[in-house]
Amino acid sequence: MPPERLDDRAAAPAAASGGSTPDTVTLPVTGMSCAACARTIELTLKDVPGVKEAGVNYATGRATVVFDPAAVAPPDLIAAVRSVGYDVLPVATPPSGAASASDAEPDELAIDDAQRRAQTAEYRLLRLKLIVAASLSLPILVVSMAHVRFPGVNWLQFLLAAPVIVFAGSQFYRGAWSSLKHRNADMNTLIAVGTGAAFAYSCVVTVAPELVAHAAPPSASMPHGQAAVYFEVSTAIIALVLLGRTLESRARGRTSEAIRRLVHLQPRTARVVRSGRETDVPVAGVVVGDTVVVRPGERIPVDGDVIEGSSAVDESMLTGESLPIDKGPGAPVFGGSVNRTGSFLFRATRVGRNTMLRQIVRLVQQAQASRPPIARLADVISGYFTPVVICLAILTFVIWYDVSPAGSRLTLAIVNFVAVMIIACPCAMGLATPTAILVATGKGAEKGILFRGGEVLERAGQIATVVLDKTGTITRGQPDVTDVVPAPGFGAPPGAASPRDALLQLAASAEQRSEHPLGEAIIRAAAAGGTPLLDVSAFEAVPGHGIVATVDGRGVFIGNSRLMEAWGVDITPLAPDVGRLSALARTVMFVAVEHASPSAGLDPGDKSRPPAFVVSPSTNSGQPGRPGDAVRSAPKVAGLIAIADTPRPESADAIRRLKALGLDVVMITGDNPATAEAIARQVAPRGEIDRVVAGVLPDRKAAEVKALQAAGRVVAMVGDGINDAPALAQADVGIALGSGTDVAIDAADITLMQNDVGAVADAIVLSRRTLRVIKQNLFWAFVYNVLGIPVAAGLLYPWTGWLLNPMVAAAAMSFSSVSVVTNSLRLKRA
Repeated sequence: MPPERLDDRAAAPAAASGGSTPDTVTLPVTGMSCAACARTIELTLKDVPGVKEAGVNYATGRATVVFDPAAVAPPDLIAAVRSVGYDVLPVATPPSGAASASDAEPDELAIDDAQRRAQTAEYRLLRLKLIVAASLSLPILVVSMAHVRFPGVNWLQFLLAAPVIVFAGSQFYRGAWSSLKHRNADMNTLIAVGTGAAFAYSCVVTVAPELVAHAAPPSASMPHGQAAVYFEVSTAIIALVLLGRTLESRARGRTSEAIRRLVHLQPRTARVVRSGRETDVPVAGVVVGDTVVVRPGERIPVDGDVIEGSSAVDESMLTGESLPIDKGPGAPVFGGSVNRTGSFLFRATRVGRNTMLRQIVRLVQQAQASRPPIARLADVISGYFTPVVICLAILTFVIWYDVSPAGSRLTLAIVNFVAVMIIACPCAMGLATPTAILVATGKGAEKGILFRGGEVLERAGQIATVVLDKTGTITRGQPDVTDVVPAPGFGAPPGAASPRDALLQLAASAEQRSEHPLGEAIIRAAAAGGTPLLDVSAFEAVPGHGIVATVDGRGVFIGNSRLMEAWGVDITPLAPDVGRLSALARTVMFVAVEHASPSAGLDPGDKSRPPAFVVSPSTNSGQPGRPGDAVRSAPKVAGLIAIADTPRPESADAIRRLKALGLDVVMITGDNPATAEAIARQVAPRGEIDRVVAGVLPDRKAAEVKALQAAGRVVAMVGDGINDAPALAQADVGIALGSGTDVAIDAADITLMQNDVGAVADAIVLSRRTLRVIKQNLFWAFVYNVLGIPVAAGLLYPWTGWLLNPMVAAAAMSFSSVSVVTNSLRLKRA
């Protein structure tokens, strides 16, 4: 039975709701610099009349809007985005109700290409600004820290700082202005206020030093009446923030690769039969009812049902399972899967965006778009802290201007106003998160753990449930020989090390011409043991049953119980072994040999054998011949070979470590329940796996993750296959093994380059420590400001006569920054 359409359940509510059917549009947004930007756009879109739902994903740069087409149109949504200072690229996906569904692919690629060009341009501009800011900040820092004094030194610093403020830092001031217009505050506001205050005060000192002549006490390095400037404060902050944003822009440039690679799994052309002739047509030209021809090694272009022929089809893109599925007349096939062995014809049943592959594409898109951004703690604090600081600074100015003597009121008011702004400069708060993330991501890279971005690193520390895909994650992802069991009475021929080696040699020799992965597993096992292969003079694959071959002059039969029954082979002597291995969920292949008598053995040097047999011409329709059709005597069972996708050596220890961290562990697979439970018992004999979910297709994997999220759990999904991509995107944190498919890696937030599932625990531990350091950094940065602001405002002046010199304020601010960076560097020892 074909799998349920992945979008049926999503479409049903809209159809049942009555009234105008909502449309969905995707808007590629440019100009976002932080999660707060995404939140601003999202709130703006939700305020547009007719918008039912809006989600903005900062990582992908896309806004997904569900709207009533009778009340609002896409141009209105674009205008709303532009009204808050952001822009929309001039491309958009067609509404979900578009008539030409099959034309969705070019639009998706157009969006991808437009975003790629915009991201490249953004990265190059950020890199140029970073170079300018760093180059001009360095000499300012040298002059300031060395206390270099000569006529015109302040003007020199001004000339060096002005391009940093006007060019390199312009985006922060524009962003702060946009936030101010919408009564909001974000990191742009903090950066603009801090650097702007330091720069403005320094400009006043440079242009009109007499206004702040009493700001600095006399000293050897600073004569009386000459106030200090703080150009280095403003330029250094901008350079450091630009460094973080440049690195972030570079990482975000790969967010569209998952969709691109998924779309490219579908062939560009299909071979269809029309008017009795085979014709190659673009895949978009295939219509329901077309007869499509598929040859060995080709990808299936669309979904359909086999009508003629048989083959083994690799559906790992759907199920994640390494074993191909035998397909015959009436069996369903899916676009994007790979035909491994035979040729067949099928009737197209689903084309365009209705194919399983295109539904997987939409699942990844929807999961990415619906993922709610986790607000940074710094953004939350700045949302309240910045307006309060500005108000306190203004209040300080007003009070000092009101109570000070007329001759010094302006000077004292300005000095204390600037002191408040500088002591509250967000340098430490701005460094609290990026420095910890830079150190942690570098440490992770040393260990082969690649985080897609800083937000991922923070979010991974909150994981409560880990969902592990079975195939390729817990297991190796390919079939391997686990058992070679000779039948009772089967003896090794002279020269053979053991009956086991003789049986494996015979089976591997017969499989030399096979393209089936099970046969490849047998050949690998023989090669690993250094077993030489014998000559094969005849071979035929019997779909759904196995193979028959002539090996060194005797008939060899390898396959399932149906093949043995068809040739009259008695397999009851192996019944105990079959039961034992089946309980372990291993695939059992029987080996039978013509003239396999206990006395004769299988001496390859014995040439007194019947001539090579050939499969009887009477064999038809893929069914094996009957006894006597092709052999001179009935074959006898020689033994069995068990094959399974075995667990990785590190899986059991990795699962124990995850449980030790207090996490819930779930195993999910498209394999059958018996196999899933058997693997779970092997890797978690003490019940470390809390739940096993088996027999699921990609939509169910994503749905299982979503159900865990609905229960309030922060979920990590670990996988390696194309079929895992929707679940990886849906999860709060997607983790892909480095040996996995490119699609899985591109859809994931974390990639484990060492291909070791045990690194999942390492990534979570590193994330938790990083999150703890970030909170410590923010706490101390906040404490410095809370303690320093009252002093800078002159609260102690009535009792002590102390006023905070802006230079002291800058020193305190610098000390807070140094403490934050030093604390972050502790992660190098994690």
